[in-house]
Amino acid sequence: MDNNPLFKWIKILTLLTTILAMLVVLMGAYTRLKDAGLGCPDWPGCYGFLSVPESPEDISKANLIYPDQPVEAAKAWPEMIHRYMASSLGLFILVIAGLSIANRKEKKQPVKLPIFLVVLVIFQGLLGMWTVTMMLNPLIVMGHLLGGFTTLCLLALLYLRLPGSFNYHNNAALRGMIPWALLGLVVVFVQIALGGWTSANYAATACTQFPVCEGDWSANLNWSEAFKLWGHQVETYQYGILEYSARMTIHVVHRFGALLSTVILLWITLRLWMLDKDGFYKKFSALLFLVLLTQVALGISNVYFQLPLHVAVAHNGVAVFLLIVLAALNYSLRIKPEQYL
Repeated sequence: MDNNPLFKWIKILTLLTTILAMLVVLMGAYTRLKDAGLGCPDWPGCYGFLSVPESPEDISKANLIYPDQPVEAAKAWPEMIHRYMASSLGLFILVIAGLSIANRKEKKQPVKLPIFLVVLVIFQGLLGMWTVTMMLNPLIVMGHLLGGFTTLCLLALLYLRLPGSFNYHNNAALRGMIPWALLGLVVVFVQIALGGWTSANYAATACTQFPVCEGDWSANLNWSEAFKLWGHQVETYQYGILEYSARMTIHVVHRFGALLSTVILLWITLRLWMLDKDGFYKKFSALLFLVLLTQVALGISNVYFQLPLHVAVAHNGVAVFLLIVLAALNYSLRIKPEQYL
């Protein structure tokens, strides 16, 4: 069954698509952090063109159509490259779904997950459009970020579920870790959502000191405005609309979320290391610890060095990798041995 040639092609394509999804997430982070989310004021084209207008004649036409948003190629190109990559990702996922349906008679062939990925990537496209048409509404921007992370994690999970991608390990002694692994996954997902909300509201530099925010921060928390999801009467959200107190509140909550996430994940790594018998989950524990340590270091660096672009993009990339590791951990703990017989 595992010699089915379609399995081989689906596996190769899924791996390549997972790598592409990671690049799309990183490019999206770069675009957002470079303030290029509105580099093209329309969608799906750019100033009415399929590409960024570059000739003097095309630039003149574009500036006439959008006089309040003159062409800035340095911002328009990252946005369009992100769109090209995201469109390619959608096409790859569609092909994977088609091949999976064609191979549906094979017992080990996942079908529902590839179909769900098609639905998810279409919704992601809509969120990408709304990000532009709703002028960087933080709720939409955060949703777009979470959708990208979810797409990447589900692609990684699909790869693991294909024959030959994962070797079963006797994990009877680790069954008690299933609730903890799930908690870790949920906590990290929520923390990523907080990170997205922090970025979308331009609150990443609201506190410049570490480990606590500067001044009398605890007396200036503004909960009502910090997490107000809708109802703002503004034309654009670019560069943020919240007062400093609200941005600081978001930043502080993200820091406390990072502390909670770190404590929970350290507990998980320690328990995995202690309960493992054959060495497989010791490797998982070491990987989880290394990724967590890197993520914490990047988060602190963002504060100390005032959000350098390369560090902030890396912070996004390691966050999604951490989520993938936790998703893989949850899958490996729950897998049943008969699925590999």
